Amino acid sequence: MSADDIEPPAVAPHPEGAVLTLRVVPRSSRNALARDGEALRLKLTAPPVDGAANAELQKYLSKLFAIAKSDVEIIAGQRGRRKRILLRGVSAETAREVIAREA
Repeated sequence: MSADDIEPPAVAPHPEGAVLTLRVVPRSSRNALARDGEALRLKLTAPPVDGAANAELQKYLSKLFAIAKSDVEIIAGQRGRRKRILLRGVSAETAREVIAREA
């Protein structure tokens, strides 16, 4: 898979960085980013209770993209499984490259 295979709506440019559109799968056996056709899926071990999955999402993505947890912001879908995540300071092209390596 190459970086060119990852296209919107999975990754979109934003004035502050890049926006990921993904589906979160809580209570998975391990944390992992995966492709599901054109969409992204983020598997998390945390349950969807008391913000645990959202906290794990921020921790996982901050480590994956080598940015601070405060630079990972859930801009839509705070309480749902489909989320839009702003990665501050990460270009859309860099985000596509990281995802291509990981997923």
